[in-house]
Amino acid sequence: MNTQPQNKPATILVTGGSGYIGSHTIVSLIEAGHSVVSIDNLSKSTGRLNDGIAQITGHDVDFHEIDASDEDALNALFSQYSFDAVIHFAAYKAIDESTKKPLDYYDNNLGSLTTLCRVMRAHDVSQLIFSSSATVYGDQNTACVETMDIQPAMSPYGWTKIFCEQILRDLSASDPDFWNITLLRYFNPVGNHPSGLIGEDSPDVPANLVPYITKVAIGELESLTVFGDSYDTVDGTCVRDYIHVTDLAEGHIAALTQADPGIHTYNLSSGRGTTVLQAIKGFESATGQTVTYTIGHKRDGDTPYSCGSAKKAEQELGWKAQRTFTEAMRDQWKWQQNQ
Repeated sequence: MNTQPQNKPATILVTGGSGYIGSHTIVSLIEAGHSVVSIDNLSKSTGRLNDGIAQITGHDVDFHEIDASDEDALNALFSQYSFDAVIHFAAYKAIDESTKKPLDYYDNNLGSLTTLCRVMRAHDVSQLIFSSSATVYGDQNTACVETMDIQPAMSPYGWTKIFCEQILRDLSASDPDFWNITLLRYFNPVGNHPSGLIGEDSPDVPANLVPYITKVAIGELESLTVFGDSYDTVDGTCVRDYIHVTDLAEGHIAALTQADPGIHTYNLSSGRGTTVLQAIKGFESATGQTVTYTIGHKRDGDTPYSCGSAKKAEQELGWKAQRTFTEAMRDQWKWQQNQ
């Protein structure tokens, strides 16, 4: 069992490695000197980000088209490599889609986690970094901290994150001297690598605000719908804590240094709240583009306010978000222009 902190070169398995956050984290891992093996079933991405990673880092991605729910394929992979840690991104993430396809979300998000953990234990790999979400905090009107109680979810997607966190707490309690599990609760990732070579690469219509903004700005989509303007916020639109995806990726590198067995929970956030309308104006100011939008009905599963404190991550992991919203918008636009 590997119990040393991963501040030395290590071999890391990244599930969902062809996705938006996964690809940026692989770049940060390689730049930190780690060896990376990436798996993805390509259901929500095309795999072309592997080429961008190679251009940025000078290293080809060791990629395997594997579903994280495929126990036989995972066992074969773990027999081929000696992994020091696993970073688990492989999950569906669209809140609105989850309300329409709840069974798909429960099957994929819970099934991939339980299968992965079973295989990790069989191959004596104890360190897991789990991609969680601020949705576990529910509807709060203040900055979220890790000591807050988990709240009932607003969507099936949110419930999958709550259930996955509970699975991992139960797993850790069942074998406390073995498991070293870190739950990273993301707020709202935005931006892309400043090279413009990797970004959000879903074949679907974007479910998140900023990728949708850029597709409207470039003319690929006609107009953006702002879902509701009657929330109890400064301009009536939802408030979110936007964090540059490269800062988020670097948070995973910091989490690898957590060497103690048990469950460790950290927010990864900027600590700044931005409304939907402020985000649109911020993008326009950063890029000089105009975004056409209309006001629509509130969307199922949305919470009015979501903002977090990352002081614990700063104190214990030495991590803090460094990049501004303006930088994120410029990097987002550069990726979109390269498409």
